[in-house]
Amino acid sequence: MTVFLPQDTGVDVKTYLVRLRSRGQITVPQAVRDNLNITAGDVLTLLQVGDVIFFTPIQPQVPRLADKIVEMMEAKGVSLADLLAGLEEEREAIRRERQQDA
Repeated sequence: MTVFLPQDTGVDVKTYLVRLRSRGQITVPQAVRDNLNITAGDVLTLLQVGDVIFFTPIQPQVPRLADKIVEMMEAKGVSLADLLAGLEEEREAIRRERQQDA
């Protein structure tokens, strides 16, 4: 299979032959698993574009969400210590509220 890409993309293109088994299973080559740091049990997304398919690892949401929270904190000038202090204050307010309702 020949893949043509513009010279300046910087994309490393490799092709691998895989066999589709009777139950629709394929084996992802070890070199690809190593390169993408995927292991047994990881979930991949299959994307079909016309007659072409792509597999991509699902990126965990927690690291992305954590990065977003850090960005928001930095934009507001809030430190982790501020956030934890506010959390403690909020817990205390909830505790007082529950005592009043009891």
